[in-house]
Amino acid sequence: MSILIKKRNDDVFEVTVVDTITTTHAVTVTNMSLTDLTKNNITKAELLDFSFKFLLDREPNTSILSSFDINVISEYFSDYKDEVRRWCNES
Repeated sequence: MSILIKKRNDDVFEVTVVDTITTTHAVTVTNMSLTDLTKNNITKAELLDFSFKFLLDREPNTSILSSFDINVISEYFSDYKDEVRRWCNES
């Protein structure tokens, strides 16, 4: 499985997950979201890579929304923000 991230504009990224079934997702990451989640310790692309690995540990790529804001993840997985912050502190 691989995760490919392509920047569409400053806030929107196309994330492709190549697996048995390949899926494509439009994900919004604003500067405010990046600051809130990571205190700007990592890039938006790095946050997306971590976030998709986080999601793929919990569900198949075919279950991930096709378009969403990065903050929606914590509505489905309450430990998401804590995991991001822990990961940022270790990086």
